[in-house]
Amino acid sequence: MEQKIYWDILRFNGNEIYISASERGLCYVGSPEEDYEVMAKRFPTAIFEKNEEIMKPYKQELTDYLEGKLVQFSLPVDVKGTPFQEAIWGALREIPYGETCTYSNIAEKIGKPAAVRAVGTAIGANPVLITVPCHRVIGKNGAITGYRGGIEMKKHLLELEKAHCRS
Repeated sequence: MEQKIYWDILRFNGNEIYISASERGLCYVGSPEEDYEVMAKRFPTAIFEKNEEIMKPYKQELTDYLEGKLVQFSLPVDVKGTPFQEAIWGALREIPYGETCTYSNIAEKIGKPAAVRAVGTAIGANPVLITVPCHRVIGKNGAITGYRGGIEMKKHLLELEKAHCRS
């Protein structure tokens, strides 16, 4: 049976971010550089339906976050990966708002301290940017490292969180 995926575009500060959800929860948050085609490739057998009403609560939570009004997402996510990826994504959700950790920290947290590169690959496969906060993971030396949404987006998200933690 084909899965139905609802989608819409979050417009914020002149950017367009494609987002989508299944009946179980948010399943994709793109970046300003990713268009409909990138989103659709993640779900090659799905039937897509643009639906502003279904996507409205997801758009609102993301907007509230981007405006600094929300520090923790409450709506469900529907992400599927390998057991290793899902463990990584679960660990990402435990990183507190406004804080960062390293790839090594995540590897240790899931009990695989030697799997730092694999952790990086799993983080890069995170389908729901922002909501599963992979932007909070930095290099061991404190460097802002790779991010599917781009380094500038990652820097912006980290600065946003730090600014609202101080206020």
